[in-house]
Amino acid sequence: MAAAVSGPDEAADGQEPLLSSGEPEEAESRDVVETQEHYKSRWRSIRIMYLTMFLSSLGFSIVIMSVWPYLQKIDPTADGSFLGWIIASYSIGQMVASPLFGLWSNYRPRREPLVVSSAISIAANCLYAYIHVPHSHNKYYMLTARALVGFGAGNVAAVRSYIAGATSLTERTSAMANTSACQAIGFILGPVFQTCFTLIGEEGITWKLIFLQLNMYTAPVLFGALLGVINIILIFAIFREHRVDDSGRQCKSVNFEGEESGVLDQDTEANVDHVAVVAVNFLFFVILFVFAVFETIATPLTMDMYSWTRKEAVFYNGIILCVVGIESVIVFMVVKTLSKKTGERAILHGGLLIVLVGFFILLPWGKKLPNIQWEEIKNNSIPRTASTEMFMPFWSLQVMQLPSNHTTEPVGCPVTQSWCLNTPMIYLAQYISSDILIGLGYPVCNVMSYTLYSKILGPKPQGVYMGWLTASGSGARILGPVFVSQVYTHLGPRWAFSLICGVVVASLLVLEIVYKRLIAFSVRYGRMQEENC
Repeated sequence: MAAAVSGPDEAADGQEPLLSSGEPEEAESRDVVETQEHYKSRWRSIRIMYLTMFLSSLGFSIVIMSVWPYLQKIDPTADGSFLGWIIASYSIGQMVASPLFGLWSNYRPRREPLVVSSAISIAANCLYAYIHVPHSHNKYYMLTARALVGFGAGNVAAVRSYIAGATSLTERTSAMANTSACQAIGFILGPVFQTCFTLIGEEGITWKLIFLQLNMYTAPVLFGALLGVINIILIFAIFREHRVDDSGRQCKSVNFEGEESGVLDQDTEANVDHVAVVAVNFLFFVILFVFAVFETIATPLTMDMYSWTRKEAVFYNGIILCVVGIESVIVFMVVKTLSKKTGERAILHGGLLIVLVGFFILLPWGKKLPNIQWEEIKNNSIPRTASTEMFMPFWSLQVMQLPSNHTTEPVGCPVTQSWCLNTPMIYLAQYISSDILIGLGYPVCNVMSYTLYSKILGPKPQGVYMGWLTASGSGARILGPVFVSQVYTHLGPRWAFSLICGVVVASLLVLEIVYKRLIAFSVRYGRMQEENC
């Protein structure tokens, strides 16, 4: 869905945003008077938002592989079920904070919620570095620290609302794709940084004067805190409030310090299509939900179907996750160009179809059954039960270790899962093909959801709306692992993937019903003309 606009070549040139997408050429065709300095300042501010988004996702992934061994070290009373809540606390904190920061950004300069949220994340990371100090209840301090990191990550709503307001329709898809790419890169690089910090070792260096232990568990969060400080400095030094309308003309808004709130453009008085808003929230929830299921189910599925050990499952699925992440970044870059030719709605429709095919491929067929694990794993540090799998994506299982008295690890599909005795195995070729397709469809749907959502909202302040969208995604990331722990563990992959396919089909039906309503605000009110659909 692109808008046709034309005008004199009055925009600045030579200033391309991250992941070059041709914004300067688009700027040249806008009917807008924008000085070169304003153009450069606007894109510098948008790039600071890219960095903020990167740090938000990095804060989640940089410690995820070391949470369990660190938890065992500081508090032996913690079990696998509590680990699940620690992992989920990030999404819960983000779900609560997103609407609050979004509301704040609607009525005050966005620098305020951005700096406060970053400061909360810095404080939370410092708390995580000191959770070894108390003599008891250490696990609750870790839970609090991770929840606060998630709360700080609620600034995603303010980030995306700023980008939506600081870009024209022709720039919006590219900017949203760049934002999602930075988020994906943060998720990819987090475990890489964690791996590098393992060279410090478990003991590391201790400064008794300030009770600080710098080791493989605390170094990542302190590094994250340092990046957060740098981000705050850049927000003060470089970030400026900018707002343009859908055509690219500079506007004033309530977010400008010292400006009156009555100078918004006339489009803000028109009504947003709330049916379209609710529909996109539902679609976004489905997209995040199915991806959460995909990443959570990887380890138990491959261990059950291919008799992989935990170490093998984490290693091979880690490689797959890395490849999927790289694939996603490439898709983010490609989709910017593709959307100009086909429109966002058509691409979202195609992305959902790809995801549907990806999960349909995973349905078991044939007659060959998986190898059965007759021997139960006893006295494990984390028994494989529904409660321990809850909220635990596959890469978090990298930290699970067998006790030293076990020389071999039982492998195969546990006989305690009754479906193992009558459900055909999922062939490795099916699994790899599904990974490729889901890795292709998910980033497409993610970017198009954000782009359509911001265009539907138009010139109205988008903070609260973006907050609810982010909250729906966080809720999906919480419920996805619950779905796996209950449906997959007790009913098996046939039921799990059939239900997921049903959910995706339902989202496609919703998309068909509201398809014509998913148009830009300015197009809906006849202020711009729609080119693609």
